[in-house]
Amino acid sequence: MRAQSPSVWNELDDRAVAYARALAMDAVQKVGNGHPGTAMSLAPVAYTLFQRHLIHDPADPTWLGRDRFILSCGHSSLTLYTQLFYSGYGVELEDLKQFRTWGSLTPGHPEFGHTAGVETTTGPLGQGVANGVGMAMAARYERGLLDPDAPLGESIFDHNIWVICSDGDLQEGVSAEASSLAGTQQLGALNIIYDANRISIEGDTHVAFTEDVSARYRAYGWHVIDVPVLTDGNIDRIALEAAIAEAKQELHRPTLIHMHSVIAWPAPKAQGTAKSHGSALGDLEIAETKKVLGLDPEETFAMPAEILAHVRAVKSRGFELHKQWDLQFVQWEKNNPERAALLTRLRQRALPNEWEKSILEFPAGKDLSTRKASGDVIQELAKILPEFWGGSADLAESNNTTIEGGGSFLPASSAMAGANPYGRIIHFGIREHAMGSILNGITLHGLTRTFAGTFLVFSDYMRPPARLAALMHLGVTFIWSHDSIGLGEDGPTHQPIEHIAALRAIPGLAVIRPADANETVHAWRSIIARDEPCALLLSRQNLPVFDRTIFADAAGVERGAYILKEASSTPPTAILIATGSEVSLAVAAQVILESRGVATRVVSAPCLEWFAQQPQIYRDQVLPPSVTLRISVEAGIAQGWREYVGDRGASVSIEHYGASASAGVLFKEFGFTPERITDEVTRRLP
Repeated sequence: MRAQSPSVWNELDDRAVAYARALAMDAVQKVGNGHPGTAMSLAPVAYTLFQRHLIHDPADPTWLGRDRFILSCGHSSLTLYTQLFYSGYGVELEDLKQFRTWGSLTPGHPEFGHTAGVETTTGPLGQGVANGVGMAMAARYERGLLDPDAPLGESIFDHNIWVICSDGDLQEGVSAEASSLAGTQQLGALNIIYDANRISIEGDTHVAFTEDVSARYRAYGWHVIDVPVLTDGNIDRIALEAAIAEAKQELHRPTLIHMHSVIAWPAPKAQGTAKSHGSALGDLEIAETKKVLGLDPEETFAMPAEILAHVRAVKSRGFELHKQWDLQFVQWEKNNPERAALLTRLRQRALPNEWEKSILEFPAGKDLSTRKASGDVIQELAKILPEFWGGSADLAESNNTTIEGGGSFLPASSAMAGANPYGRIIHFGIREHAMGSILNGITLHGLTRTFAGTFLVFSDYMRPPARLAALMHLGVTFIWSHDSIGLGEDGPTHQPIEHIAALRAIPGLAVIRPADANETVHAWRSIIARDEPCALLLSRQNLPVFDRTIFADAAGVERGAYILKEASSTPPTAILIATGSEVSLAVAAQVILESRGVATRVVSAPCLEWFAQQPQIYRDQVLPPSVTLRISVEAGIAQGWREYVGDRGASVSIEHYGASASAGVLFKEFGFTPERITDEVTRRLP
């Protein structure tokens, strides 16, 4: 749906922008901190979008047919909050007065799920740009599920993704990674307005950032439009609006509108200064600025009734657009009953009936890496979940993340073999940071389930999007294989040591390290059912597949930790708690200890976060408080295990970097052996 802008710009629009600039000053001044300057200079940009071009319905912030808007420069949150107030999203003048205070709808940076109309949490610069790329990719993939045959730009599911970003956003490497991929993908739905005001906290950005951004984006394959600043320092609104209209007509390339502004315009002394970036302007400067704007300098948080009525008219525009879309949607439902049923399920984040029955079960007796088992499960999930898609950072063969026969997600014009604009295999390239942020954007778009993989050691590059996924409670699955020194000869640069503990430190991220192929199966079952942020850590090396007629059912994974092999008597004398590839070592140690008369229980603990969610009675059954001789076994640092092993227990861990050798040699040399585990128990016996 491509709506034309409403009637011509008039004096009420000019006044509305002036009051928006004043609200930015007043809100920051009242709380005593914040970022007024960019919100002042961006007021006409955001106003033009929300009032005249953005397809949205403030009465229904989750309307499927809406455009998406992302304020990547989240520090300028008042840019967004003012337009949410103007448009009638539920943010009112009182909320602007409570800016950056406890419990308000207007926190310091926009937060997804907290304030209606906020499409993603932004603040860490560059993330919003990459989220926008993910949303545009999701829009194309979803179109393929729902309306693949409609001409480009004519489907009811076609819409635009709008991003406003800053100099800081484009200095961050994640935006470069994501923008490069967006050009390759020819994401015509993506439009970024780059506010080049040349000011950051340290002053003029030319102390560090002098490149030709327009040339860089043209090299990426973007459509670039340059919008100048007027001689008085104000934004050339007519040129800006023409650029926005041009961007809406560009269907085959993402568009960068390179716009120049003067921060804090038209403040007499503060405009163009670093101080205006992150500090209140002060009462005197605010009063003088209001005079320049033609406003009463004595008024604060002023909003004349006629101005509010004028800007709130956008609700009627949104209502009409929504009504027109609904009529088209009804016809689409009639013509596409199967796809309509799929859409209903996807919107509910529901799963097909009895979907679990198609999941594999691996027979005992053959060793198998958990990365290979995961890849096999992905194939089965893909057969029953058309919304399931993903890829890797150029490591598909190593991560086992390719959906066989899924087609490469690439534009129709691509000359690459297997290219399919609606393909299920995403080739992120060697761009781990952007990959994580794009996954977040795909998930935020709302209808699909996505995953992507790289090596665990490179989770360092992905920590910001992993943290944001947890913060936003997004059902993203990060697959990190080669999860320990067990990857072998690639050596210490590729061997994760501290990474498992570091990921467990992220609140709300479930870190899952399965011990064998069937634990991997049940890990995926839980991941799909829970629909929450998950990190799946997988082995490179082959691991024994436990015989579940001897060992406990792998369904115990779904409770985070479970008794894999009970001791010869209960309560046991000792408990071995292990994860991943080290579980089989604990099992071997149990045999030795039991032969010496030490009743030993083996607990497999693939996900401590899920275990922590279990009732206390269950946790005490698995780890009885009376049994204090506990040994954790994990090929990573011991940080975090003291809670489980207690003062009498110990951790078999690695507190230094690895080396280049085979997995078997490394495990032996660094003490990951049944004998070492046995010794740790023996020396602690009474």
